[in-house]
Amino acid sequence: MRILLLTCITMVAFAANSVLNRLAVDSGAIDPSSFAMIRVLAGAVALCMILTVRGGGLPVAGRGRLVGAASLAAYMIGFSLAYVTLNAGLGALILFGTVQVVMFAWSALRGAAPTARQLGGAGIAFAGLVLALWPRDGSGGDLVGASLMIMAGIGWAIYTLAGKGSADPLATTAANFVVAMPMLLVLLFGTGLHAAPSGIALAITSGAVTSGLGYALWYHVLPQLRGQTAPVVQLSVPIIAILAGAALLGEAITLPIVIATILVLGGIALTVTAPTVPADHR
Repeated sequence: MRILLLTCITMVAFAANSVLNRLAVDSGAIDPSSFAMIRVLAGAVALCMILTVRGGGLPVAGRGRLVGAASLAAYMIGFSLAYVTLNAGLGALILFGTVQVVMFAWSALRGAAPTARQLGGAGIAFAGLVLALWPRDGSGGDLVGASLMIMAGIGWAIYTLAGKGSADPLATTAANFVVAMPMLLVLLFGTGLHAAPSGIALAITSGAVTSGLGYALWYHVLPQLRGQTAPVVQLSVPIIAILAGAALLGEAITLPIVIATILVLGGIALTVTAPTVPADHR
């Protein structure tokens, strides 16, 4: 029961990042670049504080650090800028679907022979993404916002793949946040930056609580989840974001988005729960 509760809290925290970002940027309380920079700074501080309490060093010069930090920066930039136009739920769906499709494609390219069920599931998920991205009036977003969120999804997929096999995921994440901060300053700092107190508060909440503490909680829960449970429970994140966006931001839940959500999450569920086949299987 305790693990179930902690897992639910973690999924809500992940979905909350979409709602907080959309709320802050759409209200004009902060620009997307400032939101991204403050979010990463707050996340870095929170994670370093957790690491200090827990004990252990900060591997800022660790192997693959530049790849991890750069992909994290790409995710943060695409994520924040996309929510200028995308609804919270649609953005979360595009992000999640892109991450899973990229990771599946990478696994296949690396020699993991996909089964017919996995190929079918990936195809269904991709069709759902196409439906979600198809231009239409009242869709809650546009192709520019969708493209930025796809960039964020690719960045997060690379970040996830780069961090696989880390002996200390929490320390690795903290180091990535620290190294990503100057990258964001170089790429985003300039004219047009503005931040009201409410926007700063939302960015800090997203960085320190739903990102920093959320990731720390996820790494605590993850080893205690069995088999394919971890990717399956993450299917709840876009659904939570869609419902929260409707309840808190007044975003419409249209029929195309409902169908796209069913296709994307259903296809991913088929893929991640399918038994794997060795590359040399005949």
